[in-house]
Formats: sequence, C-alpha cells, structure tokens
Amino acid sequence: MKIQSAEFINSIYDLRTLPKSVLSEFVFVGRSNVGKSSLVNKICNKKNLAKIGSVPGKTKQLNYFLINEKFYLVDLPGYGYAKVPEQIRAGWRKLVEDYISERQNVRVVFVLIDARNEPTYLDELMISWLEYYEIPYCVVLTKADKISKNKMDKQIYRVAKIVKLDNLCIDYIPFSIISGEGKFEVLDVIEEYLNKPPKED
Repeated sequence: MKIQSAEFINSIYDLRTLPKSVLSEFVFVGRSNVGKSSLVNKICNKKNLAKIGSVPGKTKQLNYFLINEKFYLVDLPGYGYAKVPEQIRAGWRKLVEDYISERQNVRVVFVLIDARNEPTYLDELMISWLEYYEIPYCVVLTKADKISKNKMDKQIYRVAKIVKLDNLCIDYIPFSIISGEGKFEVLDVIEEYLNKPPKED
C-alpha cells in the first residue's frame, strides 16, 4: 500500500460526535509515550501530521486522520501515565473501551508496546478487551532500534504469553521510526484488512 494523501480530520472527546461514516478505521493504542503519533507520522510520510505531545498523558481525545480518502487512522489516548489524576485516567479508560466495544467501523487495532519494557497490566487488559470483543489486533513493538534482535525475540515471546486467541492476533511487528523497520508490515496489514469484507454481526 502507498499512502498518497493524509489529513487530520478531527479530535473526538465525546463518542456521540464520531464521524457518521462507513469508512474502515484502523486504530493505534498503547501507553503514553509509546510512540503512537510518531508511528502515524512515519507510515504517512508526514512529519507533523499527528501532534506529538510535550507532556506524556496529556492527550485525552481520539484523533482522526483520513487516508487516501478511503479509510481512517485513529490515534487513541495513551494510558498508564502515573502523574495523571485517577479520575481523568478512569474517564480515558471509559472513552477507549466504549469506542472499541461500540464502533462497528474498526477493522484492526494496533497495540503498541515499548520493546524495551515488560508488557504491563494495562497492555494485557487492552489485549483482553480486544479478544473479548473479537476485534482483530496486531502487536507493534516500538523503539526496535534500541534493543538487539535476541532481546526482541524474547520480548515477542513475553507478549505472546498474554495472547489467548491466536486467531485474533494478526502479527508481532518490531517497529522503529529511526530505521523505518516495520513500516511496510503495518501498511500491509492495513491493506489486507481494508480489502477483506467486514465480519458480519
């Protein structure tokens, strides 16, 4: 797949204002500071398409990007930043879970995990949600340039232990915004699921 056009559409704070569209949505989610916005910018070849927050945990909305006028990329709020008040964290969690459970347009969720760190309880919870709601997902291990291949293999093994439903987990993709590793693999997943008929309810 080649991305020829990419534009920011809107920031959503309330699910009642989601786009009334039948276009497919490909979603990026993960801990604060894991590199979601950087990944979106990298695969779209636009440096400042998705704004990278100066303060981890600050983003609290769903950001929509229209790609090739055919589908959306959706950047979800990061989770797990300790300095954010509990009440706000709970609100973000509800926004994310409600979106994942209710939005029929979602084709694939890319779960971003920092390759240098152990998967957290919140990473495990996110994967459990996706499996419960039967949503295909792909694990993207960011900052792959920071560790060796041997350590990456061990990290993939750790993450794989979280997965309960192999039929929903599409792949484990090491990703680096520095080297570009994983960029085309992410685009291949999007292209594959964009061309697949949606699962019937």
